Amino acid sequence: MSTARPPVAIAHDYLTQRGGAERVVLTLLRAFPDAPLHTTLYDPDATYPDFAAADVRTSPLNRLAPLRRDHRLALPLLAPAASRMRVDADVVVASSSGWAHGFETGDRTRTVVYCHNPARWLYQTDEYLGGAAWRSPVGPPLMAMRPLLKRWDRRQADQVDVYLANSRVVQQRIRATYGRDAELLPPPHGMDASAPTEPVPELEGWEPGYALVVSRLLPYKNVDAVIEAVRGTGRRLVVVGRGPEESRLRATLPDNVRILGGLPDAQLRGVYAGAGVLVAASHEDFGLAPLEAAAFGVPAVALRGGGFLETVLEGETGVFFDRPDPDQIGSALDISDRHCWDGARLRARAEEFGEARFIDRIRTIALGEGTVA
Repeated sequence: MSTARPPVAIAHDYLTQRGGAERVVLTLLRAFPDAPLHTTLYDPDATYPDFAAADVRTSPLNRLAPLRRDHRLALPLLAPAASRMRVDADVVVASSSGWAHGFETGDRTRTVVYCHNPARWLYQTDEYLGGAAWRSPVGPPLMAMRPLLKRWDRRQADQVDVYLANSRVVQQRIRATYGRDAELLPPPHGMDASAPTEPVPELEGWEPGYALVVSRLLPYKNVDAVIEAVRGTGRRLVVVGRGPEESRLRATLPDNVRILGGLPDAQLRGVYAGAGVLVAASHEDFGLAPLEAAAFGVPAVALRGGGFLETVLEGETGVFFDRPDPDQIGSALDISDRHCWDGARLRARAEEFGEARFIDRIRTIALGEGTVA
C-alpha cells in the first residue's frame, strides 16, 4: 500500500445522516475522486450508500455504536476527538458546520473550509434546540460547555487558510463569528430529474399533486407547523426525513399525512416528480430543497428568510410566508394552488445551481485549476 502524501483530503463533521451537507461531500468526492475522506463518525446505514465506495477514515469514537446512531450523544467528546483527527495532505477541503474545520493538519497543509454554518448549537443554541436551552435535557450541559467550546472553535478557525460560505447569511455569520472574509459559493442541488425513479409502497393509491416536505426532523425545521397547516383539510402531505422529532410527530399524525423516513435517491426522485408543491418552513442557511424541487418543475412555498431568499424567486419559482405558523403556511399553499407555474422557468432556475460549476470553482480554489472566475 502506498504511503505517499495525498494532494487532497476531504474532511466532514460526521456521516450519520442524509442531508444537504452530505450531498456536498459527495460532490467533493466527484471533484477529488482519489481523496480520502476523514470524519468523526460514520454510519453506512444512516447516510447515502455512495459513501461505501470512498476511503472513509474515522475517529476512535466510531467504535461506539450509540454515538454512530446519534451523533448528538457525542457532543462532549467531539472537540477533543476532532482535534486528534490527523489529516495529512497537501490540501484539506473541509465540509464543516462545527467540527471538521478543527481537524489536525500539518504546517505544510493548506486548509479550505466550506462552511455550511458556524456551529448552530453553539451560536444559535435556542433555535437549534427548538426553544429556550434550559427547557431541553441537553441544554444546561451545553450551556455549561459553551465558553470552552467557543474558545476551541475560534482557535481552530484562526488556523484556516480559506473560508467559503454556502450563502450570504452564512457569509455574514462567518464575518461576525470569526472576523473572516469568505467567498460565496452556493452548493449544487443533488437531484437529476432525468435519472430513473422508483415507486414508494407507502404512497400506493396516492395521486400526484401532494404537498412535500424534505427535511431532517429537528425542532428548528418546523415540520410540525406544516403538518398542522394541512390537518383537517383535504390536502395530502408527504414528509421525507428522519430525526429526533419523528416519534413525536407520528404520535398525532393525521390520515392525510405520510412520514416516509429516509429514501434512496431513486424513490426520492419519484416523490419529487409526483409533488405539486414543496413546503420549506425551516430556518435554513441555504435553501437547497426548493432547487431540488425546481429541477422537477415543482414550485416551493417557503419561509421568507435565510437561504430561501437566495434560491426562491417570488412569483417565478415560489411563494413566501413570513412566519412558520400553520395559518400562514396554509394561506401560502392556497396562493400557490391559484398560480400558473412555468415548469421550464423552474427547471432553468435549478440549472443555475448545477454541479459542474461548483466542481470547477472548488478545484480552482483548492488546486489552482478550472476555468470559472
